[in-house]
Parts: sequence; structure tokens; C-alpha cells
Amino acid sequence: MADIAVAISQVSKSYSIYATPGGRLLELATFNSRQYHTDYWALRDVSFEIRRGETFCIIGENGCGKSTLLQICARILQPTTGTVNVQGRIAALLELGAGFNPEFTGRDNAYLNAAILGLSKAEMDAKFPAIESFAEIGTFIDQPVKTYSSGMVVRLAFAIAINVDPEVLLVDEALAVGDIYFRQRCMRKVHELRARGVTILFVTHATGEVKALGDRAMWMDRGRIRAIGNPENVVSQYLAAMNTKDAQYQNLDVLQHPENVLPTPTHIVTSIPNIDHRFGNQRAEILGISVTEPDGQPLASIRPESTILVRISARANQPLDRPIIGVIIRDQRGQDLAGANTDNDGNPLSSPLPGMQSGQVYTVDFLLEIPTLYSSSLAFSPAIANGTTDRHAVCDWIDNAIVLEMSQPAGALFGQLRFKCSVQVNSPDTPGKETSVIPALSSTGATSL
Repeated sequence: MADIAVAISQVSKSYSIYATPGGRLLELATFNSRQYHTDYWALRDVSFEIRRGETFCIIGENGCGKSTLLQICARILQPTTGTVNVQGRIAALLELGAGFNPEFTGRDNAYLNAAILGLSKAEMDAKFPAIESFAEIGTFIDQPVKTYSSGMVVRLAFAIAINVDPEVLLVDEALAVGDIYFRQRCMRKVHELRARGVTILFVTHATGEVKALGDRAMWMDRGRIRAIGNPENVVSQYLAAMNTKDAQYQNLDVLQHPENVLPTPTHIVTSIPNIDHRFGNQRAEILGISVTEPDGQPLASIRPESTILVRISARANQPLDRPIIGVIIRDQRGQDLAGANTDNDGNPLSSPLPGMQSGQVYTVDFLLEIPTLYSSSLAFSPAIANGTTDRHAVCDWIDNAIVLEMSQPAGALFGQLRFKCSVQVNSPDTPGKETSVIPALSSTGATSL
């Protein structure tokens, strides 16, 4: 079909696993009449289609087959069975440094990659200034790639991939090693490519990016497709499965090693259900976060016009003179809705938190009143920093540590949220008639967040 950019049909990929290094030699010596290997199936009967201009995200645990699938789409690997049809020029940003010759300079590798993709030297001469500008690696562009840091390799690889006019862009977790400034630039560029109609196949562990970028998402598990469809639904299923698996693992560890279970004060939270992205100088760390009813009861979902308790525990690894603990709340599109922190939101101490000594743990509760929102989920990102709200250094930040569904509000909701509102109805200005007031009449208000 003309509108299909990528078509994967019943693709499987098998690898031969040998018990000993000599097994392969013995198998060759017998002309494969005897088998000394077992088959490991990285992919099993995978089928899906991606439309032109669509951003298609793939999530799943390590080892589920995501990277293998992208390498097959990039024609680096051949499937054991099945067919793969990719229409248009492919630019692939796969594992770190893939396709680079470490002995060549960054400039040489850029021209080599362009030649492989079919660009002439004249075309590359015109594009190279944009690549050099986006990569921002300075004079290292003329140094061998083997002298680059991992971040510099990613910068160059991404700059090449987006500037060779791809029709299909394959991205496999490569941006995870980049600094936050470069990641933000890359995400803006990905949005630009989407707007230009470039087909994007994006593999990531960052579920927030899946919901913000993806038109559709696919969850892979042990080489098979577990779910495919709307990013919000697929991510919710994936996170639920991961939380269940983590709980089972913790219970098993307690049964097998009860001597390792230390008594924990009831007010300290030690669970982090999800980590999309984590960064900071590690002078302190988030130990856990929970979102419950005000009395501590677990929440299955968040109700409009309710109060929730967000509890965050953090530990200092080095002394902090002015710690700040806070949380950012995002909607299903990854947009920041609101935030709260101990520096300026109802701190009962009416002053900054006392300094923390190395090893000291603080637990902070945030009682949040949730308005009526148009949102199918809310994500909570806890953080600890040192300084003030306006000027601070992030010690530990965890993106989307907890994601909870938002219950549908009662009645119609126009716009993004419902204001608390009372309506006054004034009678016509007629002699002898008094103004009537209808108190506390609920209404809706449309606004943009």
C-alpha cells in the first residue's frame, strides 16, 4: 500500500547458542549432521505496519527483542523467517557508535554514512555545516571517533541522522546517554521531523516520551507482541505488568532471604514503581514515593475534586545546607501541570528545611487538592535539590515515578479543567423587580493549561 512506510510480516529471528566455544567447531566438522547448539528466538511471529508520517514507539524490558527488530528494519540483520519492507531512505540511530569507524574522524564518518545512504559529495558538502552545528563537538569533528566520549558519539550520530533527509528514522535508546540539554534539543528536532511527515520508529524505556511523541505504541515481551495501539493504553498495561513483576520479585526475595529484611520505619517510603529517566549529582537520592488517600489507603485511580497524599522519602549522601524536596505532576501528554516543593508550598516550618547530614533521611508529605481535569492519567516526578527554588542544584530527579489513571468527571467538561464557580443572574432593569442571585451554581470553564 502506498501509505505504508514499514511492513513487518511474521518476522522471527533465531540465534544459535553453544554450550562451549568448541561446539561451533564440532558442528562444522560434522557438516551440521550433529547439532551442538540450541536455538534462541529473539523474535517470534512479529507482524505490524507503520503508516507514512507516523511516530511508532516500541517499549519493553531489556532482552525482549526491540533492538533486534530495529536492526532488521535497518537491514543490518536478516530475519530467520518472515518479510520486511521499508519504503524510503532510512537513517538509523542504533546502539552507541553503530556504523562509525573508530579510526576515522567525525567528518570522515559523516561523509561515509552519507555515501552509504546514497548522497553525493556535493550534497554532503551542503549539509555538513548543519551537522557540525547541531553536534556541537567543536574541533573534535576532525579527531578520530575513538577519542570521543559516549555523549559526543551520540551528538554526532544524531546530527548525521536528522540531516541526511531521512524518510524513515530509526532511534534505539541512543539518546539515553546524552545530557539533558542535548536530549531536549533532540526531542524538539524529533517534533520537527514529525511535522515534516518523517516516519519515526522509536525504541525507548521512557514511557513519558512514548505518550508525548507516539501516534501508536507497541509493547514487546520475550520476542512477541503483547499489545499494540494507543500509547496511553499500551503504556498503562506495560507499567501495570512491571509493577506486578517487581512486587513478586520483592516477595520472593523476602521468602528466600528473610535475614536481609531490615525493619523500616512506617513513615519512610522505599518503593519507586517506575523510572523513565533519572539524573542529578547524587549528593542526595530519592528513596521512594507513594500516592495515597490522606489516611494512607492505596489509590486505584485519582478522583476529581479529591485530596491525595504524595509522600516522598529522600536520603542525603553528602551534607546539604538547604535541601528542597518536591514533585512535578504531568498529564498524559507529558506536559507539566503543576508542582509543589518544601521551599514555597505550605511548609509548616515557615522556613527552609533544616540542613541534612550524610545518611540522614527526610520524609515529606504533600496534601494536594485535585481539581476536575481533562486527563486520562497523572504522572508524579519526585526530586531533591540543594539551594532555593530559583537557584539550586538537582541532586536526584526521577521522571514519572508513579502514573495513576484519572477518573472521568461527572457531567460535561469543556476545555481542560473545571473552575469552582458560582453564577449570579441579574433580572432585567425593571422598576419594582429585585436582582435575583442563584448561589453556588456549578458551572464549567474552559481554559488552556
